[in-house]
Amino acid sequence: MIEFSRMWAMPNKNTFNIKPIRAFLLPYVRNAVETCDPFCGDSTIGKYRNDIQKSGMDSLEWMKQFKDGSMDIVLFDAPYSPRQLKECYNSMGQSLHDTKSSVWKNWKMEIARLVRPGGYALSFGWSSGGMGKQLGFDIEKILLVPHGGNHHDTICVAEKKN
Repeated sequence: MIEFSRMWAMPNKNTFNIKPIRAFLLPYVRNAVETCDPFCGDSTIGKYRNDIQKSGMDSLEWMKQFKDGSMDIVLFDAPYSPRQLKECYNSMGQSLHDTKSSVWKNWKMEIARLVRPGGYALSFGWSSGGMGKQLGFDIEKILLVPHGGNHHDTICVAEKKN
């Protein structure tokens, strides 16, 4: 059974500063020892954090430094669309040649490698697909956060690795 809820909130480029989203993720990270956020931006929630705009290190390469099954929680708040991904790289003066769906697939495969059995991947974006059963995850909870106006909803997915 998947727990589903919906709560309206104003949009914010810092996803984890949106009240219902913060309330969604804090119970998971509060009890976790090893947490990582490969797309942290200004967030300090994960123990290990990568902000590509500050470090210049690609998130996929950054995740490869960790051992298999070493994380209790991985936060997956990557750019939500190919356009956002391109804008992120352009803002750093870099050109991005690949905005295919394989970019997200590669991130998910690396996250699946990092999360220990019984650990969680918490995904944020415009899709409820999360990591998926093929990568060994089962959805436990979904939070839909509409933002009103012409803004897309943010979909939050908590999945446990089996």
